[in-house]
Amino acid sequence: MAVLLAATLLGGLVRGFTGFGFAMVFMPLASMVVGPVAALGLIWCIDAPFALPIAARNARQAEWREVAPLLLTATLALPAGIWLLIWLDRETMRWILAGLILTAVALMASGWRYHGRPGIPLSLGVGVLSGLFNGMASIGGMPLAVFWLGAQRNDRHKTRANLQTFFGVSTLISGTILWRNGILTLTALTMALPLMAVYGAGMLAGTHGFRLANEITFRRIAYAVIFLSALVSLPLWDGVDGR
Repeated sequence: MAVLLAATLLGGLVRGFTGFGFAMVFMPLASMVVGPVAALGLIWCIDAPFALPIAARNARQAEWREVAPLLLTATLALPAGIWLLIWLDRETMRWILAGLILTAVALMASGWRYHGRPGIPLSLGVGVLSGLFNGMASIGGMPLAVFWLGAQRNDRHKTRANLQTFFGVSTLISGTILWRNGILTLTALTMALPLMAVYGAGMLAGTHGFRLANEITFRRIAYAVIFLSALVSLPLWDGVDGR
């Protein structure tokens, strides 16, 4: 529980001052304690009460012609990601999760973005990756953070509305599929209840803390936290810490 509380607080802080990154911090650390499957259920229970109201406030401003194709392909790919999560053994899944997160944070920290004009096939491909990653580790926002955000031609308010709406609708869809696969359980909800308060406090502190330094500094801190979380979670260290 101490590890889960620390992971939730760190994830809330990161999301509070960057707008993303909760699952990228929480998933690798929680997987060490409860395994990737249970950790995925916890992430949904913790984040849904915050993601859904935010999405509702942004839905009217969203550009649905851009959001809908991504949601469609992400939804179609989501069951495949969940299947991989369940089918792969726990240690293999931990290696994959850590590898994906380390690669993503390296790309984001480097400042790389796709700056071309995304066509339909490319946008649909990003949706497929988002669905797969969402099913495997609830990190479906990772492909969007690396690619879609930098490729949009909308103003930043429209882009933010698109992202928040995508996350909210995908949360509803993924919740239904996770429940049907037995990942969302009463046990997960019970365990998540005390973590929700910690998550909310972390988000609030992160949002207010953003004013203490410039955005670049806080993003570097966030990348460092995500990187260290993934690094510590590697099965490579299991023999060292006795796991």
